Amino acid sequence: MAIKFKDYYETLAVPRTATPDDIKTAFRKLARLYHPDVAKNKATAEDKFKEINEANEVLSDPEKRRRYDELGPDWQDAGAFAPGGRHQARPGGAGGDDSFEFSGTGFSDFFESFFGGGHGGFGSARRHARPDREQTFTARGEDIDADFMVTLGEALRGSVRQVTLRRPANNGTAERNDTYKVRIPPGASEGLRIRLAGQGHPGEGGGAPGDLYLRVRLARHPDFSAQGADLHFDLELAPWEAVLGVSAKITTLDGSASLKVPPGTTAGSQLRMRGLGLPRDSGGRGDLYARVRIQTPAVVSKAEQELWAQLAKASTFNPRDKS
Repeated sequence: MAIKFKDYYETLAVPRTATPDDIKTAFRKLARLYHPDVAKNKATAEDKFKEINEANEVLSDPEKRRRYDELGPDWQDAGAFAPGGRHQARPGGAGGDDSFEFSGTGFSDFFESFFGGGHGGFGSARRHARPDREQTFTARGEDIDADFMVTLGEALRGSVRQVTLRRPANNGTAERNDTYKVRIPPGASEGLRIRLAGQGHPGEGGGAPGDLYLRVRLARHPDFSAQGADLHFDLELAPWEAVLGVSAKITTLDGSASLKVPPGTTAGSQLRMRGLGLPRDSGGRGDLYARVRIQTPAVVSKAEQELWAQLAKASTFNPRDKS
């Protein structure tokens, strides 16, 4: 079965010459419409968000984007991407028979084949002596690895997801689909490997089967970024809100909240909301940090312009005075 080509530039509606800022802006715009944590229609938005997140995962990473751009026009030759040849086409691939197909992980086979962690790992092998002294080879089955997209909402509350693995016909066995219910623990962090024991490649010569590992990749959120158990986001303030202070209504993973901004808050400062981050391994939760960004109006009315002029005359503040 051929791998379907994914045009990530088309997914984010950006040209191939898009800058990193262009890609970031496009992702945030689309993610606010389709992210499961913020979308109004979660049922129809989930699949669309997975496509958006996958495109952003590649195009926002300089190395992955370089590899993607270098693939060139051969992508249009579907025969070049048959699953049996994945490990040959993927830069840095693990090798072996990796013609498995997943559904429910949040990533396409296209991504897994060229930008994922690889589907095949190496098992252990050893020789055992039979009573008649004849030597036989016994090998543990290889492990299977795949990336597993987890939203911040799932990382906060935990979740159970269904994942299906299509196993190709092999050594006389028929092709089959195995479906698993995968438990995502609260506090699941980037890189966590969820192990499904004994669900990898079968062993040889009576050896034990390998394991199936799903490696957690936290889905990008349109507003929040995770650093360990802490969450960070940008808080946009008007100049007068920063000067006078304000109670800003914000949206957190737990719902709406009010953040008290003290008078005289400067651009770049961080405001902390305790206990609104992700679960910590040691118990409790991390914090939510707001990075202050002060925005000025691009267009003002005549009355507003006059008020700004009055302020300029009355104020003794000079941001360029270093004394």
